[in-house]
Amino acid sequence: MAYHDDLARVQQALDGHLREGLERRAPVVRQPPMARLARELGIDGLIREGGLTGQRLTEFLDVYLANAVHIQHPANMGHQVACPHPSGVLGGLIDAFTNNPMAIYEMGPSAATVEYALINWMLEKAGWRPAPWPGEEATAGGFGAGVLTHGGSLAQLTALAAARAHADPGAWERGVDPHLVVIAPDDAHYSVSRALGVLGMGQKALLPAPCADDGRIVPDKLDALIRQTRASGKKIMAVVANAGCTAAGLYDDLETIGDLCAAQDVWLHVDGAHGASALLSKRHGHLMKGVWKASSLIWDAHKMMRTPGLCAAVLFPDHRHIDHAFSQQASYLFHDKEQTGFDAITRTIECTKAGIGLKFFMGLAAQGEAGLAQYVDDCFALGRRAAELIASHPDFELAIAPQANIVCFRLKGLSDDAQLQLRKKLLAGGQSYVTTTMFAARRWLRFTFMNPATTLEDVKDTLNRLQELA
Repeated sequence: MAYHDDLARVQQALDGHLREGLERRAPVVRQPPMARLARELGIDGLIREGGLTGQRLTEFLDVYLANAVHIQHPANMGHQVACPHPSGVLGGLIDAFTNNPMAIYEMGPSAATVEYALINWMLEKAGWRPAPWPGEEATAGGFGAGVLTHGGSLAQLTALAAARAHADPGAWERGVDPHLVVIAPDDAHYSVSRALGVLGMGQKALLPAPCADDGRIVPDKLDALIRQTRASGKKIMAVVANAGCTAAGLYDDLETIGDLCAAQDVWLHVDGAHGASALLSKRHGHLMKGVWKASSLIWDAHKMMRTPGLCAAVLFPDHRHIDHAFSQQASYLFHDKEQTGFDAITRTIECTKAGIGLKFFMGLAAQGEAGLAQYVDDCFALGRRAAELIASHPDFELAIAPQANIVCFRLKGLSDDAQLQLRKKLLAGGQSYVTTTMFAARRWLRFTFMNPATTLEDVKDTLNRLQELA
């Protein structure tokens, strides 16, 4: 069958791509002009005429993979994108092949069951009570809930929609109360402000949290801001805290912030998209201390849990909060029926939702909790070692001692614009991949250590290249 032949061709091409990256025989990144790449791929002709099979498939894959970022390349130290575990990749293949839209249990029982179990596992890691299996009696004291979504931005939107329903229960019917506001640090992920726009609140509803020079919230000043905001007639929908922030990976003081939000009866939302995986580590779990005092948490599996994108969790200690986030009528989906499982559709924006939990589960199940914890520890440790190297280097400046696996640095004596130009030259060579960010009002280059194959030698080599290019 042609299918079997093509599957073998895909496997062979991916194996070659993996070896090229791990053995450093290909650039980490290429960025050819898009129009030229489209011609080399033959996209227009394939759309019109078809025929992407056999040798034509091999030719297409050769060009496609040659111009894909080598995520597995040890010198890939750029974006916060997982270096996926092979078992997770297989999970993605199985999910795509079975194609079960599992937001309704009857349309994907296996996928729905896997997701339900993963959510309960994550709830326990966050210090919250897991949900009973459908049909089992709930234990006294309530329980948590959550859902997997296609990305952290969608998880962020879901969490803030739940916060809105809690603060303003009538918003779904009559529209948003114009007095609602959200307090968040200036360096909160852009998806926070985007969510407020989607929710109809507008950017004026976003108030800057009082922060230290490193961008972390100052709890005492936050307490005063909450009181002042309420005194002005505003209603606080939520306070957003980082764990850790996108720019430098720093963690807010979740325990102190959680205490003051509880005392003020304010919803605390924790953006743990990148850093919540510290919960897996005995060595670094303290960074998330107090997260159990939050009202909601997002946690991306496709960042620090080696899961292929996209797969992000939004979690709540009280299941009623997510159950009240959305209120819809769709008679073909929402109706009384004999139910042996659970329909997640009431908890998600998505109707057709892939079984993304399978790729998360298969990677986790292959490594086990201890294996994944070791991966987190190793990535964080490389961050510390790289920071020590940079801090002792005469030509480089370290932005701040890292708490996680993100390290911001720059060449001394160069302007912000020169840092950007330097990165451009580095990427043009293709042998190393770093990103850039603003931190403390200055432009920095940035390492993000996500690849278990990356070593300190790759860091040293990149620093040497930057010196030469400068």
